[in-house]
Amino acid sequence: MKIRTRLAIQFTFIVASLLIIFALAIYYFSSSYRQKEFYERLDEKAKNYAKLIIEVDEVSPGLMKIFDRNTAYLPNERILVYNSKNEQIFNTNDDSATVAKSFLNKVRTEKEIKYTEGKNEALAVLYPFKSGLFVVLVSAHDKDGLNKLNNLRIILMLGLFVCVIVTMLAGWIYSGQALSPISGVVEQVEKTTASNLTERVNEGNGKDEIGQLAITFNRMLERIQKSFELQKSFVSNSSHELRTPLTAITGQLEVALMSKREPDEYRAVLHSILEDIKSVNRLTNGLLELAQADMDLSRLKMKKVRIDELLWLTRNDLLKRNPDYKINIEIVEFPDDEGKLLVMGSEHLLRSALTNIMDNACKFSPDKQVNVIFKSQNEIVNITFKDNGIGIPEEDLKKINQPFYRATNAKAFPGHGLGLSLTSKIIALHNGKMTINSKVNQYTEVNLKLRLFDPD
Repeated sequence: MKIRTRLAIQFTFIVASLLIIFALAIYYFSSSYRQKEFYERLDEKAKNYAKLIIEVDEVSPGLMKIFDRNTAYLPNERILVYNSKNEQIFNTNDDSATVAKSFLNKVRTEKEIKYTEGKNEALAVLYPFKSGLFVVLVSAHDKDGLNKLNNLRIILMLGLFVCVIVTMLAGWIYSGQALSPISGVVEQVEKTTASNLTERVNEGNGKDEIGQLAITFNRMLERIQKSFELQKSFVSNSSHELRTPLTAITGQLEVALMSKREPDEYRAVLHSILEDIKSVNRLTNGLLELAQADMDLSRLKMKKVRIDELLWLTRNDLLKRNPDYKINIEIVEFPDDEGKLLVMGSEHLLRSALTNIMDNACKFSPDKQVNVIFKSQNEIVNITFKDNGIGIPEEDLKKINQPFYRATNAKAFPGHGLGLSLTSKIIALHNGKMTINSKVNQYTEVNLKLRLFDPD
């Protein structure tokens, strides 16, 4: 069921329920008022007859009939009067109708009884006089009152039916007008495909719920567009980076197999192929680590890592692989409490981030040297890496964290442009912050800030 139909039905149900309750209340109170008014008329007639019959001795039955004809007559009216001995002393119809003594005794006990006799509504009342306790029974049919009540019922039912129909139509029109902005958003969203992700939904006034929905959807489109563009760029760049060494390996093997060669020549080809394979391994490892860095932190195996020890271990591993590197670590502020050196995170990813920074610093410096300053202050670990290398041009700093992006002055150096991108994502994944300052042909300074583990 569509929202418009559901809203129209709900709106009609609510209004119809209120109208039914209102109509029932009107009918109930009108019926109660008619009955109360009619019994008051019966009571007044009973009192008048009782006074005339009992108190005025000169009044004869014939005179009472003349009095009755000249007063307000009620349809099917009957009046009976009984004395203290339960003897009938007056009957307006002159028939042999009698009332059971048990009922008369009950009236004498309860003083007043309201009851019905077929279509008639009746009232039995006890009246005390000097000559004894008399029971007066009066009954009649409230033809006019019931007719009026019946007319009221018909009017209420017809009015209710008309109001429900009008409410249904009004609800349908109103819900259509209320949901028309959503229909417009749906139409625009249906037109959105991978080829026109730049299109945006009309945000209207941007203040109501529909406007907020459109704004939220546009923000989602922006994120999807960025992700889509990054994915296309990532696939294109990774394919290109992988194709280059694979093409080189294929070419070298084809040349080597074209004719017989000396063992030294084969050895040289194998060394060259080995370097290309190492390049492919570094690229695939970088891609895997980059995919890991894109994962949710909750899906990674997290543990407490002592960041100073990890820094030294990373330095030692890097020096083993590159003996010509020089990595100087200076501890500026070292806490007495070892607990203030613990960081909650992935040891593998953090180690990869530290390796990338130090490797880049040494690789792009003529002296193959990087100076590392370590500080632990309050709840933050601050690590600064500074080299004396080629630097990063200012226009490249804004894009340096993008995968496969390389600065214009770094093309002559081996690499794939994944290091800083990977490091940036790893630090962000650990709720840290990475900033880069650089001057061309002077230095590059990378600063990492990581939050320490809080046991609370």
